[in-house]
Amino acid sequence: MAGKYNICLDIGGTKVLGAVFDSNDNIVCRYKKKSTESGSSSQNVQEVIISVVEELLATSGLKKSQINAISAGAPGVIDSGSGIILFTPNLPFRNYDIRTPLEEKFGVPFYIGNDVNVGVLGEYRYGAAKGYQNVVGFFVGTGMGGGLILNGSLFTGTGFKAAEYGHMILDPEGPLCGCGQRGCLEAFSSKQGISSYIRQQVSRGRKSDMAEHVKEGVFRSKYLKKALANHDKVTEEAMDRACHYLAVAAGNLINTISPDVVVFGGGVVEATGNLIRDKVLAEIDRYCMTSIRPTVELKTAALGDDSNIYGSLAMIRDAEAEKKNSKSTKKAAAVKADAKAADRTTAVKSASKKTGEKSTAKKAAAKSGAKKTATKAASGKTTSKASGK
Repeated sequence: MAGKYNICLDIGGTKVLGAVFDSNDNIVCRYKKKSTESGSSSQNVQEVIISVVEELLATSGLKKSQINAISAGAPGVIDSGSGIILFTPNLPFRNYDIRTPLEEKFGVPFYIGNDVNVGVLGEYRYGAAKGYQNVVGFFVGTGMGGGLILNGSLFTGTGFKAAEYGHMILDPEGPLCGCGQRGCLEAFSSKQGISSYIRQQVSRGRKSDMAEHVKEGVFRSKYLKKALANHDKVTEEAMDRACHYLAVAAGNLINTISPDVVVFGGGVVEATGNLIRDKVLAEIDRYCMTSIRPTVELKTAALGDDSNIYGSLAMIRDAEAEKKNSKSTKKAAAVKADAKAADRTTAVKSASKKTGEKSTAKKAAAKSGAKKTATKAASGKTTSKASGK
């Protein structure tokens, strides 16, 4: 909508990042706020989301009437059709309708989807996967997220649960994953998996720059980057292990889907640049069919932390396009219906005219026949009189 602005959000486990896009899809304002505190409820998080939107409006100097739509990506299983967050692992949402309060508060449409699905959509529409039709996306963060574009459309599967690549089991006897299974990709290649490996090695007496940073949980990406720059042996081993299993997983998906491109994104990828892509490239040929591998590219995500907010923008644009197509389809159907009605009217008039013409012809024929009969009868009388004389 010309002259209108879109507000796009990245709702994370610890923060809400927001951006205002102008009508040319340029970011004109940003704002970030912590999303949760100890004891937070769904209502608390909702209030944080609303406050971020309000702050974006205040900072940018915009009025509600200038907003076209609001959109967001959030972790977990999300029913994009109804706007209900069915489940989130790091936020207090369970079967929670987030759309209604946002639409009532700001008076504009609100769209929401799974954060990694939305992030891959952002890379597909505006980033590293732009111009491709079939895209596999791995987002390496605290967990391991996935997204899938098939024939130019985001694929979410039954119940909006597709592309859970992080729970592809690569070793049934492997480390325990947070999902309860063993040997998942997430247990090897996410921050959780990398941190777990480093802790294990430190517990065996090995030294590592990351020892303190993984002691209480997962590391912050900036510390990983520093340890790798210092050639910390344990950290390098953890990354080699993570990339090995990413290569196996990517190879399986390449053989299954035959995508145009595989994109690697997320916090760990952002911190390490092309490291993960290059390490995966170095061994992925071992896990791909030779007939498929040459047609697939491997890329590092181009949008970084912005992939989610750009994906949120793409959801708005897709909804607008769908609405426009729906109107066009309805208009075309109405025109077609009018044409059919006109044809029926013309046919009825034509049939009526023909019926009238037939009726007139019949009357004329009947009149002519009666006249002939009368003439014949008169002729007979005349002849009879003549004969009598």
